Amino acid sequence: MKNQRKSRTTKSVGNQQAGNKGKRLLAGIFLVGLGVSFLTGCSDKKSKQPRIMPAAPVTVETVSQKNVPVQLRAIGNVEAYTTVGIKAQAGGTLARVHFIEGQNVKKGSLLFEIDPRPMEASLRQAEAALARDSAQFENAKKDAGRYAGLVRKGYVSQEQYEQLKTNADALESVVQADMALVENAKIQLGYCSIHAPISGRTGSLLLHEGNLVKANADTPMVVIHQIQPVNVMFSVPEKYLPELRKYMTSGKLVTEAFSSKDDDSPRKGSLTFINNAVDPATGTIMMKASFPNQDSRLWPGQFVNVVITLRVQQNATVVPSAAIQTGQQGQFVYVVKGDTAELRPVTAGIDYEGITVVEKGIAPNEQVVTDGQMRLTPGARIAIRNGKP
Repeated sequence: MKNQRKSRTTKSVGNQQAGNKGKRLLAGIFLVGLGVSFLTGCSDKKSKQPRIMPAAPVTVETVSQKNVPVQLRAIGNVEAYTTVGIKAQAGGTLARVHFIEGQNVKKGSLLFEIDPRPMEASLRQAEAALARDSAQFENAKKDAGRYAGLVRKGYVSQEQYEQLKTNADALESVVQADMALVENAKIQLGYCSIHAPISGRTGSLLLHEGNLVKANADTPMVVIHQIQPVNVMFSVPEKYLPELRKYMTSGKLVTEAFSSKDDDSPRKGSLTFINNAVDPATGTIMMKASFPNQDSRLWPGQFVNVVITLRVQQNATVVPSAAIQTGQQGQFVYVVKGDTAELRPVTAGIDYEGITVVEKGIAPNEQVVTDGQMRLTPGARIAIRNGKP
């Protein structure tokens, strides 16, 4: 009995101890759960807080007003004002060349001399024939005059008189022909001296002293380009034709030619010609401008940048061209609003030397972002980095 009681007592105590351990285990699990729940709750609260984006560094410029020239730009090609290929009109041996290749020559300057001796001989022969036939004509004319008096008195027949008169008339025609031959011989002799028909610059010399010159040969002896003034030929899209014609009727349009991108002293000229038809293949129309070219900086065959000033747009609202952006909805700028950037749609006009005219969308004295737009979204915070307020 005692052993049974002792056994029951021992089991009771063991059950109590096991129960206490289970309670403690449950309490521990509960506390751990509360801790995890607390930590998770804190984490959720932190994740729900809005993330603050850093201010985007940007460069800004102030919108201003300027007088902006409205211009057309094109690529042009310089052409000589006049080009003349010098050819001999009389054949013979080239006796002398009176210029150096590439030399500037004046109108009327002696360029070449062809051996004149054959032409001089022809002239003397023609003059001798003229002298002979002139003497015969004078003699025949006197005889006809004398016979005219005799036929009135009946001393000679009318037939004899008519014969002498016909002979005199024939000799007169011979004299006139001889005079023409003399004149032609003088002209041919004159062709032995070749003068410059225009002022200009000579090109490569194709014949030298001692060469045999052929009259009216296909190849010129030298080519002269008149480069003061010069012409510049260029084409512009046909859509500008009405405006060009409008301003050209009011006076000559000022035209500038730039020999290179870095040229800061362009040549000034005027538009002188608009072609009478648009090229249907390209949709452009050819034009010509004339330049005095006193310093000979424009050279035939050279390509130049042509700028035509149509008018000046007064007090135009302008921004740096870098401020203009293009998106799916069209062109826009970012306008500074406090410490944020506002996306503002704009209507952009002409470009001129790094600035763009804005027809609509912004006003003078507003500030626009010119650099850093790729980091911006509408309403984004900005940090102006160029020191401007």
